[in-house]
Amino acid sequence: MGNRVSDMSPTGSFLPSFQRVHVVVIGLDSAGKTSLLYRLKLKEFVETIPTKGFNTEKVKVAVGGSRTVTFQVWDVGGQEKLRPLWKSYTRRTDGLVFVVDASETERMEEAKVELHKISRSSENQGVPVLILANKQDLDAALPVGQVEKLLAVHELSACTLHHVHSCSAVDGQGVQQGLEKLYDMILKRKKLVKHSRSRRR
Repeated sequence: MGNRVSDMSPTGSFLPSFQRVHVVVIGLDSAGKTSLLYRLKLKEFVETIPTKGFNTEKVKVAVGGSRTVTFQVWDVGGQEKLRPLWKSYTRRTDGLVFVVDASETERMEEAKVELHKISRSSENQGVPVLILANKQDLDAALPVGQVEKLLAVHELSACTLHHVHSCSAVDGQGVQQGLEKLYDMILKRKKLVKHSRSRRR
């Protein structure tokens, strides 16, 4: 599927019925990526162990109240030795979900470096990024504005649609709304790509 999906449609009729998206969940180890995936899939909190490779699940998400979209979600391990592999999973993806542990202030700089590296790689130019400030159920969690600042989100490329959203895999707060926002950004980008292609013809 991936970014080339708009090539398959010569007309605008394809976009409104866009029913399936491919997204990759990345972030530092212990940020709560797998717990978020299973919160979406099972609607409950699942205690997980560090991901050694990847998990993949199809998750149905209600968007705009009445429609349901299938998200094919890839959750990739975040340990330092696994991060060079992120690129092979994010190639041709529709959207990126970058998860940060909002309670770990001391790791924000490390998260910032990885976020900017992956969003600037040639394969991911312009791919929409949803940044989830996870673990908002903890007292030490930073609010969205502070996470945004520490990750220097304003320095992301001008062509990269992005949104920072607070959430908690434990109680599910903000997870659904974050994915709806990502879906909106994915649709917006596909329309922009389609528009620029038609103008070049």
